[in-house]
Amino acid sequence: MTTPSERAERGRAARKRVPRSSHGRWIPSSQRPDPLGVLERQSVDRVPELVPIRYGRMAVSPFAFLRGAAAVMAADLAAQRHTGLTVQLCGDAHLLNFGVYASPERTLLFDVNDFDETLPGPFEWDVKRLAASIAVASLQNGTSKAKAHRAAQLSAEGYRTHMRRLAGLAELEVWYERISAEDVAGVIRGADRKRLENRLARARRRTSLQAFGKLTEDDGNGRRIVEDPPLLERVTDVDRVTIGKIFSDYRSSLSEERRLLLDRFHFVDAARKVVGVGSVGTRCFILLLEGRDETDPLFLQIKEAVPSVLEQYLSPSAFTHQGRRVVSGQRLTQAASDIFLGWMTGPEQRHFYWRQLRDMKGSAEVETMSPAILREYARLCGWALARAHARSGDRIAIAAYLGSSDVFDRGIADFALRYAAQNADDYAALSAGIAAGVVTAAPGV
Repeated sequence: MTTPSERAERGRAARKRVPRSSHGRWIPSSQRPDPLGVLERQSVDRVPELVPIRYGRMAVSPFAFLRGAAAVMAADLAAQRHTGLTVQLCGDAHLLNFGVYASPERTLLFDVNDFDETLPGPFEWDVKRLAASIAVASLQNGTSKAKAHRAAQLSAEGYRTHMRRLAGLAELEVWYERISAEDVAGVIRGADRKRLENRLARARRRTSLQAFGKLTEDDGNGRRIVEDPPLLERVTDVDRVTIGKIFSDYRSSLSEERRLLLDRFHFVDAARKVVGVGSVGTRCFILLLEGRDETDPLFLQIKEAVPSVLEQYLSPSAFTHQGRRVVSGQRLTQAASDIFLGWMTGPEQRHFYWRQLRDMKGSAEVETMSPAILREYARLCGWALARAHARSGDRIAIAAYLGSSDVFDRGIADFALRYAAQNADDYAALSAGIAAGVVTAAPGV
């Protein structure tokens, strides 16, 4: 068995391959793929009529572009040398992929909450995507480059200091580590504290019952999902046999007690739903189920899982089923996960994963954050990312690599500011492509 000292030495040895200050470099390779070409290749297997919605959403702002351009940034990160210190990556760790949600014990937790791109890989890739998103959001909100740099640096500092703390804890202590809503509230002061409490209260109300009132209506034959084309369209050609098979396959991915719970609900209605920015065009559905009566609804989301954008640059996933890849990565990384998280294979052998549509989920409104609050939020996200990585990676080696000084933090912040400029150029290229008619975008959808 490797000792803690030997693990720490492995981390320090990685500094020779990739000095901590070297993370600050960003010079695009002469072979850098055309970002629009990368996005177009992703669109090949997506629902054709939804692809313009994706481009329209990405064209809203530089931050929206960054959200949808995980594949572009993956190629850029892969072109740089990496530490070889592997964790289960989120794969798309931008600011809005952190948020609150309910644990099975109904406690609000703050954590990483998107795992479509999850895959084992070098820890710094997540840290760099997080820091870059902070820099982009800060600049978009009108702050100076110096303040954007500081916010990005604090995310890396939060990651480093908490990883070093976690390196000193016992294995079970690390596994049980979690960030509660109270922990989040503890870092916010003054008037912003009240706004946060209001957002947490709204998150607690975001349940299947709330969605039931908002997304359904009584058509005379019971409750049905209300259409809002093209964003929400009822699936009319789903027969009971298909539903039965889908449920059987999904059910088998759950633990026994959760299968019993699921069996107490029956199918009512289904609809195709457009979600997010980068995911637009992949197949996504919501299912309305009913328990003891119509006052006991359950909304489940079924989302297509395609290969991670990281996979062409890293070792293939241990799971041939992409839905299982997502579910396994989420269960490994999150402090607690949705009780209905599962996977199955759908029509045309497409892979899907399942979860609750709304389970007290809430995310930050980055566009309205003051510079001070964005800095605190950046530090909080760094903490959450360190907690997530410590469960799957060698926290002792990573902590030793990071060290006690701020060399790594400053390097990450330098990269974040430089990559924000690259992202602005890529965003301008998309805008120019839309204006020239090369890219078809549906604005305001």
